[in-house]
Amino acid sequence: MGKRNLQQKIFYILLLLITLVVVMFVFGIIFYLIYKGVSSLSWEFLTEFPSNGMREGGILPAIIGTLYLVIGTIIFALPIGVFAAIYINEYAPKSRFTRIVRLSIINMAGVPSVVYGLFGLGFFVLFLQFGKSILSGSLTLALMILPVIITSTEEALKSVPDTYRQASLALGATKWQTISKVVLPQALPGILTGSIIGIGRAAGETAPIIFTVAAFSQPQLPNSIFSQVMALPYHLYVLATQVTNAPQDKQWGTALVLLIIVLLFSAVGSLIRARQRLRKKELS
Repeated sequence: MGKRNLQQKIFYILLLLITLVVVMFVFGIIFYLIYKGVSSLSWEFLTEFPSNGMREGGILPAIIGTLYLVIGTIIFALPIGVFAAIYINEYAPKSRFTRIVRLSIINMAGVPSVVYGLFGLGFFVLFLQFGKSILSGSLTLALMILPVIITSTEEALKSVPDTYRQASLALGATKWQTISKVVLPQALPGILTGSIIGIGRAAGETAPIIFTVAAFSQPQLPNSIFSQVMALPYHLYVLATQVTNAPQDKQWGTALVLLIIVLLFSAVGSLIRARQRLRKKELS
Protein backbone atom coordinates (compact mmCIF):
# COMPACT_ATOMS: atom_id res chain seq x y z
CA MET A 1 0.00 0.00 0.00
CA GLY A 2 2.84 2.38 0.93
CA LYS A 3 4.67 1.56 -2.33
CA ARG A 4 1.53 2.28 -4.37
CA ASN A 5 1.05 5.65 -2.65
CA LEU A 6 4.70 6.49 -3.30
CA GLN A 7 4.30 5.68 -7.01
CA GLN A 8 1.20 7.85 -7.19
CA LYS A 9 3.04 10.76 -5.57
CA ILE A 10 5.99 10.37 -7.94
CA PHE A 11 3.73 10.34 -11.00
CA TYR A 12 1.77 13.28 -9.63
CA ILE A 13 4.94 15.32 -9.10
CA LEU A 14 6.25 14.32 -12.54
CA LEU A 15 3.04 15.37 -14.28
CA LEU A 16 2.96 18.61 -12.28
CA LEU A 17 6.54 19.44 -13.32
CA ILE A 18 5.78 18.71 -16.98
CA THR A 19 2.69 20.92 -16.81
CA LEU A 20 4.66 23.74 -15.19
CA VAL A 21 7.36 23.51 -17.86
CA VAL A 22 4.77 23.74 -20.65
CA VAL A 23 3.01 26.68 -18.96
CA MET A 24 6.34 28.45 -18.40
CA PHE A 25 7.24 28.08 -22.08
CA VAL A 26 3.86 29.46 -23.17
CA PHE A 27 4.00 32.44 -20.83
CA GLY A 28 7.66 32.95 -21.67
CA ILE A 29 6.82 33.27 -25.37
CA ILE A 30 3.93 35.63 -24.63
CA PHE A 31 5.96 37.88 -22.32
CA TYR A 32 8.92 37.91 -24.71
CA LEU A 33 6.67 38.99 -27.58
CA ILE A 34 5.19 41.70 -25.39
CA TYR A 35 8.66 42.86 -24.33
CA LYS A 36 9.97 43.03 -27.90
CA GLY A 37 6.85 44.27 -29.65
CA VAL A 38 5.02 46.61 -27.29
CA SER A 39 7.32 49.54 -28.12
CA SER A 40 6.13 49.55 -31.75
CA LEU A 41 2.42 49.54 -30.90
CA SER A 42 0.85 52.89 -31.60
CA TRP A 43 -2.29 54.29 -33.16
CA GLU A 44 -0.40 54.97 -36.39
CA PHE A 45 1.00 51.43 -36.49
CA LEU A 46 -2.49 49.95 -36.16
CA THR A 47 -4.36 52.33 -38.48
CA GLU A 48 -1.98 53.23 -41.32
CA PHE A 49 -1.02 51.48 -44.55
CA PRO A 50 2.55 50.23 -45.04
CA SER A 51 4.85 52.64 -46.83
CA ASN A 52 8.44 52.95 -48.05
CA GLY A 53 8.65 49.29 -49.04
CA MET A 54 7.07 48.01 -45.77
CA ARG A 55 9.74 49.78 -43.69
CA GLU A 56 7.41 52.50 -42.46
CA GLY A 57 3.71 52.98 -41.83
CA GLY A 58 1.35 50.53 -40.21
CA ILE A 59 -0.33 47.16 -40.65
CA LEU A 60 -4.01 48.06 -40.98
CA PRO A 61 -4.58 46.07 -44.24
CA ALA A 62 -2.97 42.98 -42.68
CA ILE A 63 -5.17 43.24 -39.57
CA ILE A 64 -8.37 43.67 -41.62
CA GLY A 65 -7.36 40.83 -43.95
CA THR A 66 -6.66 38.48 -41.06
CA LEU A 67 -10.02 39.27 -39.45
CA TYR A 68 -11.84 38.66 -42.75
CA LEU A 69 -10.09 35.32 -43.20
CA VAL A 70 -10.81 34.19 -39.65
CA ILE A 71 -14.48 35.19 -39.87
CA GLY A 72 -14.82 33.51 -43.27
CA THR A 73 -13.19 30.36 -41.92
CA ILE A 74 -15.61 30.27 -38.98
CA ILE A 75 -18.61 30.75 -41.30
CA PHE A 76 -17.62 27.77 -43.45
CA ALA A 77 -15.92 25.42 -40.99
CA LEU A 78 -18.04 25.65 -37.84
CA PRO A 79 -21.50 24.64 -39.17
CA ILE A 80 -20.10 22.01 -41.55
CA GLY A 81 -17.87 20.51 -38.86
CA VAL A 82 -20.58 20.44 -36.19
CA PHE A 83 -23.26 18.98 -38.47
CA ALA A 84 -20.83 16.37 -39.84
CA ALA A 85 -19.98 15.30 -36.29
CA ILE A 86 -23.67 15.14 -35.38
CA TYR A 87 -24.38 12.88 -38.33
CA ILE A 88 -21.41 10.59 -37.62
CA ASN A 89 -22.18 10.26 -33.92
CA GLU A 90 -25.96 10.40 -33.82
CA TYR A 91 -27.27 9.15 -37.17
CA ALA A 92 -24.63 7.11 -39.02
CA PRO A 93 -24.87 3.34 -38.49
CA LYS A 94 -21.95 1.66 -36.73
CA SER A 95 -20.27 0.00 -39.70
CA ARG A 96 -16.89 -0.48 -41.31
CA PHE A 97 -17.57 2.48 -43.61
CA THR A 98 -18.19 4.76 -40.61
CA ARG A 99 -14.94 3.61 -39.00
CA ILE A 100 -13.07 4.33 -42.24
CA VAL A 101 -14.60 7.83 -42.35
CA ARG A 102 -13.53 8.49 -38.75
CA LEU A 103 -10.01 7.25 -39.47
CA SER A 104 -9.82 9.43 -42.59
CA ILE A 105 -10.87 12.51 -40.62
CA ILE A 106 -8.22 11.83 -37.98
CA ASN A 107 -5.57 11.36 -40.68
CA MET A 108 -6.61 14.63 -42.35
CA ALA A 109 -5.64 16.48 -39.17
CA GLY A 110 -2.03 15.42 -39.76
CA VAL A 111 -1.80 16.63 -43.36
CA PRO A 112 0.77 19.49 -43.67
CA SER A 113 -0.77 22.90 -44.19
CA VAL A 114 1.19 23.45 -47.39
CA VAL A 115 -0.70 20.50 -48.93
CA TYR A 116 -3.99 22.22 -48.12
CA GLY A 117 -2.58 25.35 -49.73
CA LEU A 118 -1.72 23.50 -52.94
CA PHE A 119 -5.17 21.89 -52.97
CA GLY A 120 -6.80 25.29 -52.49
CA LEU A 121 -4.72 26.68 -55.35
CA GLY A 122 -5.69 23.85 -57.69
CA PHE A 123 -9.36 23.53 -56.75
CA PHE A 124 -10.66 26.89 -55.50
CA VAL A 125 -8.33 29.30 -57.28
CA LEU A 126 -7.94 27.57 -60.66
CA PHE A 127 -10.68 24.95 -61.12
CA LEU A 128 -13.59 26.91 -59.59
CA GLN A 129 -11.99 30.15 -60.80
CA PHE A 130 -12.43 32.02 -57.53
CA GLY A 131 -8.95 33.47 -58.05
CA LYS A 132 -6.70 34.46 -55.20
CA SER A 133 -9.37 35.83 -52.93
CA ILE A 134 -10.86 35.90 -49.45
CA LEU A 135 -13.30 33.19 -50.56
CA SER A 136 -10.52 30.83 -51.71
CA GLY A 137 -8.44 31.48 -48.59
CA SER A 138 -11.36 31.02 -46.20
CA LEU A 139 -12.46 27.77 -47.86
CA THR A 140 -8.90 26.42 -47.76
CA LEU A 141 -8.45 27.29 -44.10
CA ALA A 142 -11.89 25.85 -43.33
CA LEU A 143 -10.89 22.54 -44.92
CA MET A 144 -7.69 22.55 -42.88
CA ILE A 145 -9.42 22.93 -39.50
CA LEU A 146 -12.48 20.76 -40.26
CA PRO A 147 -10.85 17.56 -38.87
CA VAL A 148 -10.17 19.30 -35.54
CA ILE A 149 -13.72 20.62 -35.25
CA ILE A 150 -15.33 17.32 -36.31
CA THR A 151 -13.21 15.23 -33.94
CA SER A 152 -13.65 17.51 -30.93
CA THR A 153 -17.38 17.86 -31.57
CA GLU A 154 -17.82 14.11 -31.85
CA GLU A 155 -15.94 13.55 -28.59
CA ALA A 156 -18.07 16.21 -26.90
CA LEU A 157 -21.26 14.50 -28.13
CA LYS A 158 -20.00 11.13 -26.89
CA SER A 159 -19.44 12.62 -23.43
CA VAL A 160 -23.19 13.33 -23.07
CA PRO A 161 -24.76 10.33 -21.25
CA ASP A 162 -27.17 8.22 -23.28
CA THR A 163 -29.68 8.48 -20.42
CA TYR A 164 -30.28 12.11 -21.46
CA ARG A 165 -31.22 10.99 -24.97
CA GLN A 166 -33.39 8.15 -23.69
CA ALA A 167 -35.25 10.40 -21.26
CA SER A 168 -35.93 12.98 -23.97
CA LEU A 169 -37.17 10.37 -26.44
CA ALA A 170 -39.33 8.78 -23.74
CA LEU A 171 -41.05 12.14 -23.20
CA GLY A 172 -42.06 12.21 -26.86
CA ALA A 173 -39.34 14.40 -28.36
CA THR A 174 -38.10 13.64 -31.83
CA LYS A 175 -34.49 12.68 -32.45
CA TRP A 176 -33.60 16.12 -33.79
CA GLN A 177 -35.35 17.84 -30.87
CA THR A 178 -33.35 15.64 -28.52
CA ILE A 179 -30.09 16.54 -30.24
CA SER A 180 -30.78 20.30 -30.52
CA LYS A 181 -32.41 20.84 -27.13
CA VAL A 182 -30.63 18.29 -24.93
CA VAL A 183 -27.42 16.94 -26.43
CA LEU A 184 -25.92 20.03 -28.06
CA PRO A 185 -26.28 22.34 -25.02
CA GLN A 186 -24.52 19.71 -22.89
CA ALA A 187 -21.75 19.25 -25.46
CA LEU A 188 -21.28 22.94 -26.27
CA PRO A 189 -18.24 23.54 -23.99
CA GLY A 190 -16.33 20.72 -25.68
CA ILE A 191 -17.38 21.91 -29.13
CA LEU A 192 -16.14 25.41 -28.36
CA THR A 193 -12.80 24.08 -27.11
CA GLY A 194 -12.10 22.28 -30.38
CA SER A 195 -13.33 25.23 -32.42
CA ILE A 196 -11.05 27.64 -30.57
CA ILE A 197 -8.04 25.40 -31.24
CA GLY A 198 -8.90 25.17 -34.93
CA ILE A 199 -9.55 28.89 -35.33
CA GLY A 200 -6.28 29.73 -33.57
CA ARG A 201 -4.42 27.48 -35.99
CA ALA A 202 -6.16 29.03 -39.00
CA ALA A 203 -5.33 32.58 -37.87
CA GLY A 204 -1.61 31.82 -37.65
CA GLU A 205 -1.13 29.76 -40.82
CA THR A 206 1.03 31.11 -43.63
CA ALA A 207 1.40 28.32 -46.22
CA PRO A 208 -2.29 27.97 -47.23
CA ILE A 209 -2.86 31.70 -47.67
CA ILE A 210 0.30 32.20 -49.75
CA PHE A 211 -1.27 30.09 -52.50
CA THR A 212 -4.87 31.26 -52.19
CA VAL A 213 -5.30 34.82 -50.94
CA ALA A 214 -2.26 36.65 -49.55
CA ALA A 215 -0.97 39.77 -51.29
CA PHE A 216 2.48 41.28 -50.81
CA SER A 217 0.98 44.75 -50.62
CA GLN A 218 -2.49 46.23 -51.07
CA PRO A 219 -3.12 49.92 -51.79
CA GLN A 220 -6.69 49.69 -50.49
CA LEU A 221 -8.87 47.59 -48.23
CA PRO A 222 -10.78 44.63 -49.75
CA ASN A 223 -14.25 45.41 -51.07
CA SER A 224 -15.59 41.91 -51.84
CA ILE A 225 -15.03 38.24 -51.08
CA PHE A 226 -13.12 38.00 -54.36
CA SER A 227 -10.49 40.52 -53.30
CA GLN A 228 -6.97 39.63 -52.30
CA VAL A 229 -5.88 40.70 -48.84
CA MET A 230 -2.79 41.17 -46.80
CA ALA A 231 -2.64 38.93 -43.73
CA LEU A 232 -0.57 39.17 -40.57
CA PRO A 233 1.19 35.77 -40.86
CA TYR A 234 2.25 36.42 -44.45
CA HIS A 235 3.11 40.06 -43.72
CA LEU A 236 5.36 38.89 -40.87
CA TYR A 237 7.02 36.40 -43.24
CA VAL A 238 7.56 39.17 -45.80
CA LEU A 239 9.08 41.52 -43.23
CA ALA A 240 11.41 38.80 -41.95
CA THR A 241 12.60 37.41 -45.30
CA GLN A 242 11.73 39.67 -48.25
CA VAL A 243 12.21 43.26 -47.08
CA THR A 244 15.78 44.49 -46.87
CA ASN A 245 16.65 46.28 -43.63
CA ALA A 246 13.12 45.85 -42.25
CA PRO A 247 12.88 47.38 -38.75
CA GLN A 248 12.97 44.72 -36.05
CA ASP A 249 10.38 46.53 -33.98
CA LYS A 250 7.82 46.28 -36.80
CA GLN A 251 8.41 42.54 -37.06
CA TRP A 252 7.93 42.03 -33.34
CA GLY A 253 4.95 44.40 -33.31
CA THR A 254 3.27 42.45 -36.13
CA ALA A 255 3.83 39.18 -34.26
CA LEU A 256 2.38 40.70 -31.09
CA VAL A 257 -0.75 41.97 -32.88
CA LEU A 258 -1.29 38.51 -34.41
CA LEU A 259 -0.96 36.96 -30.94
CA ILE A 260 -3.45 39.47 -29.51
CA ILE A 261 -6.02 38.67 -32.22
CA VAL A 262 -5.69 34.93 -31.60
CA LEU A 263 -5.96 35.45 -27.83
CA LEU A 264 -9.04 37.65 -28.27
CA PHE A 265 -10.85 34.97 -30.26
CA SER A 266 -9.79 32.41 -27.64
CA ALA A 267 -10.96 34.66 -24.81
CA VAL A 268 -14.39 35.15 -26.40
CA GLY A 269 -14.75 31.40 -26.92
CA SER A 270 -13.61 30.70 -23.37
CA LEU A 271 -16.13 33.17 -21.93
CA ILE A 272 -18.96 31.55 -23.89
CA ARG A 273 -17.76 28.11 -22.77
CA ALA A 274 -17.57 29.20 -19.11
CA ARG A 275 -21.06 30.67 -19.32
CA GLN A 276 -22.46 27.45 -20.77
CA ARG A 277 -20.78 25.37 -18.07
CA LEU A 278 -22.24 27.65 -15.41
CA ARG A 279 -25.72 27.27 -16.92
CA LYS A 280 -25.20 23.52 -17.11
CA LYS A 281 -24.24 23.43 -13.42
CA GLU A 282 -27.24 25.56 -12.43
CA LEU A 283 -29.65 23.33 -14.35
CA SER A 284 -28.22 20.19 -12.82
